[in-house]
Amino acid sequence: MTDNFIEELTWRGMIHDISPGTEEQLQKAMTIAYVGIDPTADSLHIGHLVSVMMLKHFQHAGHKPIVLVGGATGMIGDPSMKSAERNLLDEQTLEHNVACLQGQLARFLDFKSGAANAAEMVNNYDWMKNFGFLEFIRDIGKHITVNYMMAKDSVKKRLSDEAKTGLSFTEFTYQLVQATDYLHLYREKGCRLQMGGSDQWGNITTGTELIRRKEGGEAFALTCPLITKSDGGKFGKTESGNVWLDARLTTPYKFCQFWLNVSDADAAKYIKIFTLLSQYEVAELVKEQASAPHLRPLQKRLAAEVTCMVHGVEEYNKAMEASQILFGNATTDNLARLDKETFLSVFEGVTTFPVERILLDAGVSIIELLATHTPAFPSKGDLRRTIQGNGLSLNKAKLTDQDYLVTAADLVGGSYLLVQKGKKNYTIIEVV
Repeated sequence: MTDNFIEELTWRGMIHDISPGTEEQLQKAMTIAYVGIDPTADSLHIGHLVSVMMLKHFQHAGHKPIVLVGGATGMIGDPSMKSAERNLLDEQTLEHNVACLQGQLARFLDFKSGAANAAEMVNNYDWMKNFGFLEFIRDIGKHITVNYMMAKDSVKKRLSDEAKTGLSFTEFTYQLVQATDYLHLYREKGCRLQMGGSDQWGNITTGTELIRRKEGGEAFALTCPLITKSDGGKFGKTESGNVWLDARLTTPYKFCQFWLNVSDADAAKYIKIFTLLSQYEVAELVKEQASAPHLRPLQKRLAAEVTCMVHGVEEYNKAMEASQILFGNATTDNLARLDKETFLSVFEGVTTFPVERILLDAGVSIIELLATHTPAFPSKGDLRRTIQGNGLSLNKAKLTDQDYLVTAADLVGGSYLLVQKGKKNYTIIEVV
């Protein structure tokens, strides 16, 4: 063993509940642990990162991680801390999602080195698809009492829900299906530990109980706290929805900006959870933040570490360059290097006026474009005065020629013109 996994998670604030004997088991020998992820989408979001980081630390400590992608459980829906039953997915969609998640997880865990503790990925659909109902209730159901299942917080919460949405039999049996996964991995892989969020404690301990009753074996449980924001808002949610790890769904620029914009209190918490920085490094950054909070060293390092881990150094550098377009002294060259998705992310919410592409084929004067073909300026006179006063920029370059002809060669990402009046007044012309 290279590190004490429990000590590492403890100082990082990543332990909520832990079953007796877990630390002793981990100090005894290389241990196999798993985390389950339901493939309800074809990308992980940053809410998943907590469990993934637990597995990453687990592997760093010399132990073997297993990622269980819930192809079977994804067809049911976990009631834990949910207010309503979620939509069930068809088999084809699940297969697509599973394949996508596997590619993302390879960025965090070593699956291919051949080391004894190389990570594995399994899909519970592989062993659940041929499990007959009568076999299930005979071999699994009889070992866990209804009283035991009813005592779980996730079940009690839904049964006492004021909205009276109730709890379907499908959801009620979820904990038995998850317990079956643990039993299977205990038998087939020698898995002795299941980890997850604190809302999973009831499901995980049902698994340890099933292993005890059926195998007479000892298995362990460990959960991390559910991550919250200091203002009480939901972690990982923005106005536009989840912050995804897939660049198609959340651009690297937006991803980086999420971490740059967290509060000081959240940055001090998140940098321990979502990076591999040492306790000393984190302590030094906290000191820097205390002495110069306006420089935001915690947020900057947090954004750099997480964005590089998820998207790579090159995408992080592009994201930082893009941020300078709004907040620094960017050039036309900086703007030209933006792809279409990043451009739209940077200038999200900026007033946009469409024009037809044919207008630019022969060239159109800047005056006609901004004061006749679009209402970017209220009048030609106002626009001329702005140009004379050196107050107009096109694609981050000062424009002083009132007769300048705008052509397709000026377009950013093949579709956009960035018009800037003064320092902060932006307008976008979109060629359609």
